[in-house]
Amino acid sequence: MSEKPSDDQPSASEIPDDVWEQFTRDTERDIRSSAPKEPSARARMVTERLREQDARGELPPGWRTGPAWQEMNGRAARRRKLWAFLGVPLAAAVALVALKPSLLPGDPFGTGGPGAAEASPLPDETAAPTAAPGASDPETPTLDRPFAGSPAERWADGEAGIVLPEAKAVGTVSEGRVEEALKLTKKLLVGANLDPRTVRGARPTAALSVLDPKQPELLDDLDTGLRSPSEKHDPVTLFSRFDPDEVRPAGDVIKTRGRMTFKKGTQGGVAVRADYTFVYPVVRADGPTEVTRTIVRRVLDVELADPGRYQVTPGRLLLMNYDQEIGNSSCFVDDGYLHPEFSSSRSAGPDPSGPATDPYDRSRELERGDGGDCGTVTRT
Repeated sequence: MSEKPSDDQPSASEIPDDVWEQFTRDTERDIRSSAPKEPSARARMVTERLREQDARGELPPGWRTGPAWQEMNGRAARRRKLWAFLGVPLAAAVALVALKPSLLPGDPFGTGGPGAAEASPLPDETAAPTAAPGASDPETPTLDRPFAGSPAERWADGEAGIVLPEAKAVGTVSEGRVEEALKLTKKLLVGANLDPRTVRGARPTAALSVLDPKQPELLDDLDTGLRSPSEKHDPVTLFSRFDPDEVRPAGDVIKTRGRMTFKKGTQGGVAVRADYTFVYPVVRADGPTEVTRTIVRRVLDVELADPGRYQVTPGRLLLMNYDQEIGNSSCFVDDGYLHPEFSSSRSAGPDPSGPATDPYDRSRELERGDGGDCGTVTRT
């Protein structure tokens, strides 16, 4: 994206010809007066070679007078004049760009910035990060770029961010059973956090279909939360759901980043841990198209048990534990939906009293428990 010239800096087409001519004469005089008096060895060599070619009639046609050269030189000269004219007021900006080239439109040096970020997605996360992502440029998200100014701009889109590890046998559990467990875990994650119907507030049927019905207490709690949400039974502890009357997605992309690991389970099968963060850009359902983001991190422990030794349903997962951290959603509403805050307005309610947290920091362990004080996010 190119920047527009500021209103107080005239373009070349707005400057009178006589001013340009005077400026050209002054510039050429200054260049001549400040140029080195002794030409370099290379310059002397080139000059001598051209003189010899000219004497032999070998000088290429158009080298000095051809229309192609004149046209090219005219464009180059105009560019130099423009930069020379703006040189003094741009001195500070040039120094700033030297320190941070990504400020240039289009990032011509390939050092960072929006264009480079979009062109260089992060590699898959295969181990726990050691630190939070670095600070991003302070850009305002828009409908065209809903992840601008967010580390998630370089994350994978949707299901592409859920990359399964290579399945291997664990003890007496075959490679095939491990692969089945991994695929079922991905299906649970997708159905609970990425399925468009789930995100828009519908019943997460696909996710529920992965869970073993022989965990009746768990499924009863989830059903209660979906029918009659409350502080005790709130489905957002497992499912990412937004009220369609309040907000709608800003585009079709949900950014995803995380990893999956597995080990021998306690129920004669394979245990899988999934640790993923999902970033949801939304706008109000009606009104200004201001974009905000809600960030949800989920850590699930599931197990594909041995149906030959335990009373379980083949092809279904036991949900052993699940924890979540939700950034930029009202802490004081328990209606079964996530409620993002917009910078232009703030919902009524008590001020958060908990600690400030970076929702993009995946190097932290989530604390198990029933929750705690409502905190604040350092960025969205």
